[in-house]
Amino acid sequence: MLLDDRDLQILKVLSRDGRITKSALAEQIGLSPTPCWDRLKKLENAGLIEGYGARINLKKLASHVTVFVVAEIADHTAASFRSFEAAMQRYDEVTACWALGGGFDYLMQIVTRDVDSYQKLIDDMLEARIGLSRYFTYIVTKPVKGNGTPPLDLLLGQLKDS
Repeated sequence: MLLDDRDLQILKVLSRDGRITKSALAEQIGLSPTPCWDRLKKLENAGLIEGYGARINLKKLASHVTVFVVAEIADHTAASFRSFEAAMQRYDEVTACWALGGGFDYLMQIVTRDVDSYQKLIDDMLEARIGLSRYFTYIVTKPVKGNGTPPLDLLLGQLKDS
């Protein structure tokens, strides 16, 4: 799908403020509401916009710990990778999981109540025989940067706005 400057503006605005009204979005990018709405629908239908959601401040909600885990699986067969990836879908505490190239197979982001809950989760994964053979735990001590907007200009090879 070819994107023009208006499409990119829509994506930039929505990545910063997903709750913006359609009329405010249209005003910000310099279009009337109907053409803006048509472009937005086109972007959604093309799968460029996957969804909308709120960023929840977990620190204000409940005590928790965020843990990053690099993991290796025992067998490096296509079936083993599919099995592990399917198992990740069943663990609510695994908030993100990425397949990696290089020394490790996966990087998981886990959010749970405390370190004891985290260890119970890992023990459950090991007992479930989902293929997890080795893992390394990294506990987040403080957030430094996160939930940023993607650098669309950079990704598309355009110069940053001054």
